[in-house]
Amino acid sequence: MGLLIDGRWTDQWYDTSASGGAFVRPETQFRGQIRADGSTPYRPEPGRYHLYVSLACPWAHRTLIVRALKGLEDAVSVSVVDPLMRENGWELPDGADPVNGKRCLHEVYTAAKPDYSGRVTVPVLWDRQTGTIVNNESAEIMRMLNRAFDAYGDAALDLCPEDLRAEIDRVNAVVYDRVNNGVYKAGFATTQEKYEAAFDALFATLDELDARLADARYLVGNRLTEADWRLFTTLVRFDAVYFGHFKCNLRRIADYPHLSGYLRDLYQVPGVAATVNFDHIKRHYYASHTMINPTGIVPKGPALDLDAPHGRERLG
Repeated sequence: MGLLIDGRWTDQWYDTSASGGAFVRPETQFRGQIRADGSTPYRPEPGRYHLYVSLACPWAHRTLIVRALKGLEDAVSVSVVDPLMRENGWELPDGADPVNGKRCLHEVYTAAKPDYSGRVTVPVLWDRQTGTIVNNESAEIMRMLNRAFDAYGDAALDLCPEDLRAEIDRVNAVVYDRVNNGVYKAGFATTQEKYEAAFDALFATLDELDARLADARYLVGNRLTEADWRLFTTLVRFDAVYFGHFKCNLRRIADYPHLSGYLRDLYQVPGVAATVNFDHIKRHYYASHTMINPTGIVPKGPALDLDAPHGRERLG
């Protein structure tokens, strides 16, 4: 697991010395936008764009969910990296990159920017026409897939309606900082103090979300929005990975009366279960993070029944 420095790959773990032991996620750098109005170089066209994703990664997972819900499988193609991330970073199995023919994802980054410096992350949205990375920020890719490709997918589905956007953004900000990234801040902390601060913020927020969902089926406006899917990709990994591997072990999601049913409710939305791959999820975290789990042993459990009745129909 490493990064590019002036276009050269370096196998280097996160350095937390400057942050006093806290994990700090670096900003994404490719922030191009696909717009139907012609205001950017990137127009929404079927077959033009390609997603590089990991089935293990929650950030990439949420773009796959939007792609599936919007019916864009034929419009936007996908390459899936190997779940194991070792000294070469994310690697593509043989034949998995029909667009650039690369073996390592860092080679895709340098194909777009030869002197790139930074982490090599998924998802990556590639433009075949201009031969470059459009965007590697999952939140922005979600919104582009949600609206820019309506001519080629389900235009009736809007996961970020204008009348709910301010509240969606507010919820997203809290969930990102304390839950989505919060589990990483706990798992990748290198001091007890930073770990405990992240741990406490995480569970305080999960408690608040559980209470919020007691009387509402979804997080915002009692409508299924991107806020739900951004939370879902962390919740679905929580009991299998974050509880043990990242030491987020105060409570499981299964122990929450409302979050547990909410997780099953979202998992059972048509098309979503097919985007969840627990084999990739568990193998990536437990076998890739040797600084946390040096033996690389992947736990056989837990037994999860996400197809069990969720009982949340009564909420709307």
